[in-house]
Amino acid sequence: MPFAARRPTGSSRLAQAVVIASVLALGACNTGGGGPTAGLFGGEKQTTAAPPPNNPPVIGGGGVKIAMILPTTAGGQSGQLAQQLKNAADLAVQEFPGANIQIVVKDDGGTTEGGQAAASQAVGEGAQLIIGPLNAVAARGVAGPARQAGVPVVTFTTDTSVASRGVYLIGFLPSTDVERIVAFAATQNRRSFAALVPDDAYGSVTEAAFRQAAAQANVRILGIERYRDATEMTAKAQVIAKLGGQIDAVFVPDVAQNAAMAVQAMTGAGLDPRKVKFLGTGRWNDPAALASPALVGAWYPAVDPAKVDGFKSRYRQTYGGEASPLAVLGYEAVFLAAGLVRNAGPNPFREDVLLSRNGFLGATGVFRFRPDGISERGLAVFEITQGGSKMVGPAEKAFNGT
Repeated sequence: MPFAARRPTGSSRLAQAVVIASVLALGACNTGGGGPTAGLFGGEKQTTAAPPPNNPPVIGGGGVKIAMILPTTAGGQSGQLAQQLKNAADLAVQEFPGANIQIVVKDDGGTTEGGQAAASQAVGEGAQLIIGPLNAVAARGVAGPARQAGVPVVTFTTDTSVASRGVYLIGFLPSTDVERIVAFAATQNRRSFAALVPDDAYGSVTEAAFRQAAAQANVRILGIERYRDATEMTAKAQVIAKLGGQIDAVFVPDVAQNAAMAVQAMTGAGLDPRKVKFLGTGRWNDPAALASPALVGAWYPAVDPAKVDGFKSRYRQTYGGEASPLAVLGYEAVFLAAGLVRNAGPNPFREDVLLSRNGFLGATGVFRFRPDGISERGLAVFEITQGGSKMVGPAEKAFNGT
């Protein structure tokens, strides 16, 4: 079996009022969510930026200006995703009752320079919020002009090096997956962990998150091994297997095919799957994982599929084709913006509103932004069954305000 290629993977009262209003608005539309997007754009290269069109597309006719910065001329997957995000923004404006927003779509060409130019133009035109860009390269360009003008940014990149106060990552981050799955396993009396981790950028991020999550959950880590290829994976799996009865959970944050190989290698080396629970990340929210006999009984975090169906269906009916997991985040960001404009009063995107500790109920479930720009999300936990999965841990319906 070949070794699968790795994918890059203010006031409390006011904040609560905004949360409640946003919950009611989003709930009324029976919206749906998408799966994790971590690493989708990690392998993108800079492309030559095309000049922005003379008459950029405008979505909605409200009084509050918002810029949506996307690589509309970048071509390839980036261009396709940009179109889906535009569609999702259009759908959100259509479905929000009386949305008082006007979204001007600006092209960044997928480059830092393009992002900087688009953001400078947007703030000069009076944009109060920037949604986008798609990748970290362009987001670094957007951040400077936006920060200087005091305009917050809600970006789709999952590169946490871009995040900062005022630049918020709305996507699904590997750290959120790890925190959820480790905390859930701890509630199921799993107290001694090991990890078999790919020796790449995604593996480094998830390993750091794993160490932090284990400390927060007060569980022990008895071993962490890293691998770069199938041969090294097999050797490191044997090292984990030797821990035997000392461990009751093993974290394997790799794509489905590689994770299945790793689990097979560990069980083949004597690790008892009846006593040890295998744990994954959102990378396992994949048909390949659900079809793998080796992963039956394993746990992974994901958005509740019940939240996905409504959005996907309406998108399909309106635009044709299937919405990518990223499209729902575009819908969520625009719907949140419209909700804040309606409910948060003057200057709806000020920091105390965006940093509500209670968070917001979006199309994918509850989420909130931290002061460092990182997002936190409520995720469900699923167990892989024969040819499918079942929910074993429902997602949080609200944050506790801490």
